[in-house]
Amino acid sequence: MSAADEGASIHWPDRFRPERAPVHVRNEIDIGASPDRVWTWLVRATEWPNWYPNSADVRLESGGSELRAGTRFRWRTFSASLASRVEEFEAPTRLAWSARGTGVDVYHAWLLTRSPAGGCHVRTEESQYGALARFDHLLRPLRMSRGHQLWLENLRARATSGPPPDDLK
Repeated sequence: MSAADEGASIHWPDRFRPERAPVHVRNEIDIGASPDRVWTWLVRATEWPNWYPNSADVRLESGGSELRAGTRFRWRTFSASLASRVEEFEAPTRLAWSARGTGVDVYHAWLLTRSPAGGCHVRTEESQYGALARFDHLLRPLRMSRGHQLWLENLRARATSGPPPDDLK
């Protein structure tokens, strides 16, 4: 664990604890923007496909564009169609969702920690179960890690360019 997120931990459901799950990845990045700014980009889920090419067709069941506590949403990522639910939502530091699709059962978490220089450290982790998850990980063991790193790098580019336009709400 890095110094930036020392003491911060993901609240894993017991089943998804990294030491138990057959598939687990962890990615981190430092971003020269406040946690509040990064958060505003992260929770605008319907905008992800505009800057994270590994996401598509994000639809919130309640309408709108922003994730909130308990939000249910559907989307495609890593070639899988998923039904997701926000399980943890503590702005601007903690976000997690569960997701299910054919052959995959997922828990994905985000931690944002303010850094001493005024930016923030972002950590994202995901644990998975299911035949599709295991098969994909066996065939392409770095695919999810690389995809999540791209998500973080693109999030950094967006957050350091400024806040999202108001018309995205």
